[in-house]
Amino acid sequence: MAKHWLAGAASLALSLVATSVQAAPDLSAANTRLTAILDSNYPALEAIYKDLHLHPELGMQEARTAGILAQQLRKAGFTVTEKVGGTGVVAVLKNGEGPTILVRADMDALPLEEKTGLPWSSKVRATYEGKDVPVMHACGHDTHVAYLIGVAQALSAMRDSWSGTVVLIGQPAEEPLKGARAMLDDGLLTRFPKPDFGFAAHVTNLPAGAVAIKAGASSSASDSYSVTFHGRGGHGSMPAATIDPIPIAARFVTDAQTVISREKDPAAFGVLTIGAINAGSAPNIIPDSAEVKVNLRSQSPEVRELLRGGTARSAKAAAMMGNAPDPTITYLGGTGVLMNDEAMAAAAAKALTPVFGKGLLFAPVTAQPMSGSEDFSEFVDAGVPSLFFGIGGYDPAKLAELKAKGEPAPTNHSPFFAPQAEPAIRNAVTAIVLSIIAGVRPAAK
Repeated sequence: MAKHWLAGAASLALSLVATSVQAAPDLSAANTRLTAILDSNYPALEAIYKDLHLHPELGMQEARTAGILAQQLRKAGFTVTEKVGGTGVVAVLKNGEGPTILVRADMDALPLEEKTGLPWSSKVRATYEGKDVPVMHACGHDTHVAYLIGVAQALSAMRDSWSGTVVLIGQPAEEPLKGARAMLDDGLLTRFPKPDFGFAAHVTNLPAGAVAIKAGASSSASDSYSVTFHGRGGHGSMPAATIDPIPIAARFVTDAQTVISREKDPAAFGVLTIGAINAGSAPNIIPDSAEVKVNLRSQSPEVRELLRGGTARSAKAAAMMGNAPDPTITYLGGTGVLMNDEAMAAAAAKALTPVFGKGLLFAPVTAQPMSGSEDFSEFVDAGVPSLFFGIGGYDPAKLAELKAKGEPAPTNHSPFFAPQAEPAIRNAVTAIVLSIIAGVRPAAK
């Protein structure tokens, strides 16, 4: 989760509080039936997960992954459309009168070398921004594709337990926060039945068996920029004949942080990260440009605007100080705060507590959202109220072992991130399918 809601999973675990909602409707029969379906289908789902982990694909390059997903959704009885918003997959199953329900899984991997040591570790390489890079499913999207297939199989087999229309989405390019917007721009809400509400889930480094529900804001807004400082290149021994963009970029890296430390309210969440600096080729050559990549995280419109404006102002001021032209500031993409529908969060907690017991972790509206971001927010902002689950993926014994050593559990986006597939896939399927069967939905307007 460009998200890296994931990076904040441990923080969320500390803020989770036990839900006080009353007993849920009896879903025991449905859960027993669903468990039997998963018992039968899981070996094939795990094989798909391992295959996808071995063959990860970067955002907007997920042709193989999309093909596998489309094939499996057709086998489950869905009408499937491919290449929506690039490599996206949309599958529709109509099952009588009722609401139209969206379920989304993201498909893309990260430009990262895997170090998990798993027998099915990735050795794949691909082109990323013009460079040859290793590729790894370091955010768990391979398990997400598998759970979406599991949801399709279960809903198809249990049509007598629910009614309405289900729209399943295999979304590309979540990591660069571009895929949801690309699918919307390609007519997702006009070419297909428009969802009344939706669900999604994301594996985290919470303990396996945990299902986390955060009411209200659950993640942060994200904005990424490329800032290119323009200079005048020349010989390293004759700096007076040049305009050196590297010290200008260095000044910007320092000055931009004062937007956080001196302009932002200390009580408000906001992060400014310099993720990359690209300039020069040799020690004795002053280059004619330097690029700095910046990522901003915020949880309120006011802080988001402060960070955006402060970044641009700091960049222009640094260029002016260096007697250079104005920098070129290019917006690389971003997304808003992901808002979980409060009524859906409460209803799901009520329905699922008897199923997951103490594993159901509920965080109220007042709890701090994740610092990471998720472009599932694009669907919510487009008018699809939704609920986004956090799914634990780490063996509690392994977490205890790491804690005893004083070591943190690998987060999403770590080259060591290796969640347990089975509990993650099974619990994501269970949370989503039982929520649909239980009638979890937004409050009537």
